[in-house]
Amino acid sequence: MTEQPETNAVYVISVFAQLAGVHPQTLRNYERGGLLSPQRTRGGSRRFSNEDLVALRRIQELTNEGVNLVGVKRIMALEVELVRANEALQALSNEARANVERTHRHYRRDLVPVQNAIALIVDAVRRPRVER
Repeated sequence: MTEQPETNAVYVISVFAQLAGVHPQTLRNYERGGLLSPQRTRGGSRRFSNEDLVALRRIQELTNEGVNLVGVKRIMALEVELVRANEALQALSNEARANVERTHRHYRRDLVPVQNAIALIVDAVRRPRVER
């Protein structure tokens, strides 16, 4: 299981920019472009989280590979979609496994009387017959 980044928004823009090694204006541009979504205080100040830092690292990785910001936004949206689809498939797989196990238990339980009857028949056939 992968560890989830912390979602507590604790970093002001200047500290976050310094942590990330980018200019605060770059962060504002990424926010305007929909790549980052920092939380806001009641006064409207941005607060960034460790989750935002993970997203920013992904943005930097993709832009360093030559992907433009529109492409980065699309890739990141598809990655989120892929994670959700994977989670849905995992849930369906778990449900199917549980259904198979439940059916198997019922099948075994239903077979017990049949197995007992077969054992009685086999015993009867194997017993020597007494001639009168």
